Amino acid sequence: MHYREIVAVSGLSGLYQLLATKADGAIVRNLEDKSTRFVSARIHNFTPLDSIEVYTTGENVRLQDVFNSMKANEGKVETLNPAKADGKAIKAYFKAVFPEFDEERVYASDMKKMIKWFELLKANDLLNFEEEAAEVVAGEEAPVAVEAEAEAASEEKPKRAPRKKKEEGTEEATVAGEEKPKRAPRKKKEDTPE
Repeated sequence: MHYREIVAVSGLSGLYQLLATKADGAIVRNLEDKSTRFVSARIHNFTPLDSIEVYTTGENVRLQDVFNSMKANEGKVETLNPAKADGKAIKAYFKAVFPEFDEERVYASDMKKMIKWFELLKANDLLNFEEEAAEVVAGEEAPVAVEAEAEAASEEKPKRAPRKKKEEGTEEATVAGEEKPKRAPRKKKEDTPE
């Protein structure tokens, strides 16, 4: 299981590992109780944690940067229980852990959710972002070779002959000077009494 496979599902609490996608939803595994279920895309939205950004006083930062900061300050700042902490305590915690966040645009409920997610990721050992980045970079070298082979194969294929153009004034294209017979017009259906 990797961080890039983790999604938040709207309407459902917690985090989920994306196992498979289907046309009408996805099969996900809950990180807390390890239960697997199908979630309909008609009712829920799926948001990969890898794509979430957090508002700051400068440029937005990725959620994993906030998690890295929380991980680095684990021994220095007392961890909160998000279920029991009030909004002021949560904001004070984030001021100590990640002082660049924008207090006006990041709500206490969002911060509470980030603390819960951090604890879930930590319990599942998914906070190793540097190792995953190295795996992704190593994995990107193989597709380049595959693309080069695909280009070489596409160059070897013979090109198709161009289609013949229709002659002006005729409805059908002629083949070697022969004309195709014209179709008879369709008969209209007469109203039949029932």
